[in-house]
Amino acid sequence: MAGYIRRQPLEIPLPSEKDWLKDDEEDFFLQDPERERDALPQPVRMVTKLVMLVFDNAMEIIERREMLREAEKLKVQPTKCFATAEFQVTGTATCLAVSGKYIFVGLSVGLAAFKVSDYTEVCVWNAVKTEICAIHALDLGNEGHVLFAVDEMGLVCLFCFHKESFLLIKILNEVEDISKRSTCVEVVLSPGGDFAGVLLQDSTKAWLEIYQLPKDSWLKEMEESPGAAAGLTCGEKRLSRASVESPVAANKVDLKLSLPVLLLIVKPPKPITGSSFKNPLDALKKVDDDSVLGLGYNHLIKDSQWEQWEAIFRSTYWEYVEAEDESKSTEEMPRHATFHFLLPSQILQVRPGKKLQPDVPAGISVHWDGSHNLCFYLLNHSLKEKVDSDPNPDVVWPCAAPVVCSAVSSCSRYLALACEDATITIWDKQLGYPLSVTTILEERLIRSIHFLRSSAATSDETPCPGTDPAYPIVQLLVLCTDSALYLVKAPRAEKSSITLLADRPQDPNLAVSAVVPVLAFPSAVLVFSWNGKVSLMNTDTSQIVYCFIIPPSYAVASPWQPVFTVDSVNWCLLLRGDKQQQVDALASHSTIFLFDFNSYPLKEAFPKEPDLPLKSLQNLTWFERCNIFLRNRQKSLLGLREQLPEFWSRLQAQAAAMDEERQKKKGQKKP
Repeated sequence: MAGYIRRQPLEIPLPSEKDWLKDDEEDFFLQDPERERDALPQPVRMVTKLVMLVFDNAMEIIERREMLREAEKLKVQPTKCFATAEFQVTGTATCLAVSGKYIFVGLSVGLAAFKVSDYTEVCVWNAVKTEICAIHALDLGNEGHVLFAVDEMGLVCLFCFHKESFLLIKILNEVEDISKRSTCVEVVLSPGGDFAGVLLQDSTKAWLEIYQLPKDSWLKEMEESPGAAAGLTCGEKRLSRASVESPVAANKVDLKLSLPVLLLIVKPPKPITGSSFKNPLDALKKVDDDSVLGLGYNHLIKDSQWEQWEAIFRSTYWEYVEAEDESKSTEEMPRHATFHFLLPSQILQVRPGKKLQPDVPAGISVHWDGSHNLCFYLLNHSLKEKVDSDPNPDVVWPCAAPVVCSAVSSCSRYLALACEDATITIWDKQLGYPLSVTTILEERLIRSIHFLRSSAATSDETPCPGTDPAYPIVQLLVLCTDSALYLVKAPRAEKSSITLLADRPQDPNLAVSAVVPVLAFPSAVLVFSWNGKVSLMNTDTSQIVYCFIIPPSYAVASPWQPVFTVDSVNWCLLLRGDKQQQVDALASHSTIFLFDFNSYPLKEAFPKEPDLPLKSLQNLTWFERCNIFLRNRQKSLLGLREQLPEFWSRLQAQAAAMDEERQKKKGQKKP
């Protein structure tokens, strides 16, 4: 068999210079392992890189969600609470309110009243086919209720609900000329129903109107006219558009109730301009009251001085001022105000000769957006006095930064302020000094503040005069604009503390849309999220302990602005739910779900701590004993307030005499 045999031995050829690696290609695979893809055409390379980028981003999102899911599994799962009852409402429910034995529902075409006991509809008012956007109701006793309803046109309708019947008393901001119509921004009822505040605005300005409600006269007039009350729209009798042409014609009966009385009109503070006074004596003579601190109008700074200071400031901080000027809009919009009704205290003292009623508000606190001042106005004006369109505040509290939001505790003893610089101050109005001053160190804007029920009682019954319960703790919940939750604890005679309850959520769907304290349980807060989740948080442990679940076929209506109300008397939550597969946005009916707190073991999750024992005066610390001494000293000096007008008039008379003497000296020098 023939075979091939190599005649010469196998030799490895020597490498030539052309096969040598260049210096920039020596570490080719170590520098760029994916460089081999560059051999592909340019469109393919671009598409490949984009696909890989999308894939990497998707993997990051998946890993982040997986980490959050694992973290949720490690947490203690909250107990699920299902609805205990539900009832149907004809039309779309836009707002809810509970007063006494009745549930008032604002509809897309009017109002409806339901019984709390069996959720049956007892009365409907649909005289005007407009949507009711907000309801404020209060139980007056003797089967009487006062209601304020704000419709989509911004009209404020005042109702009296008596013996299952609606009666329209007055539309507060109704005018004949529609071009002069004002819209309602907010309505606030005082706790006892003696006063009501309505914030109005038009295209150029805003103002606040305070009304006194004759609730006693209403109940008396209702009882004296039972036949007229029976003729009102009630039961299953519905008002049709053919029979009713105006809201006044909705109740064509002989019964007429007393109208509310306008007590006060508060306008936003005017910008501070240059002074027209020539000397301090002229400024002193223009002041006609005994106020020392005001809004800053009575000053001696000229317009030229304002211009010089502004020029110096702009030249020093020109880069910051230009950026701020660009961000501001040239059009000035109507301003918003936050106001609260306040009971008598050391801050708001009744004028001499006026009778003091501890359960009736003595004044209001008002702060406008962008203003540094918190203004207090007294409400004990005589009804015969003429309403001042622009009154001066009785007390002014200047703050270092503009006031963002405020809150008053349920007992009306504590007042909290939050400023733009994230400073939070809690005032004890009964004692007249700040209880706590804290600041959020993180750069966050405060959205709202709410008082929580404290675990220690704050009773005024003490073994010795002027002594308070030992170390009551005032709790304040702070909600920031990025959905972060903080808890401020202000114990008496101790340093206050601030705790982060929930940080900013990474998932936007978990953003908080609303928080509501549940005063029936200590440290309990309802939290509404954008994803429709309604949960109950224990602020002591920063844990979600309960979740309120509606049927799977329903979803929480408009979770970014949920339709709900909390009944603090019957201890229940009313929440509107819509079917998920509903096509028509304006449904023919809405479903209201009820969660009865008594049906869940909430008392076990929020046990009430026993009240701390009261201390005698000998067992108190020096700090508490000094506070008691200063408080008693302050009460003994209350008579000086009655003498202030006399002292002030003497000072003005002396200023006028000095001015007259100066004018005489000038006249003697002229010849």
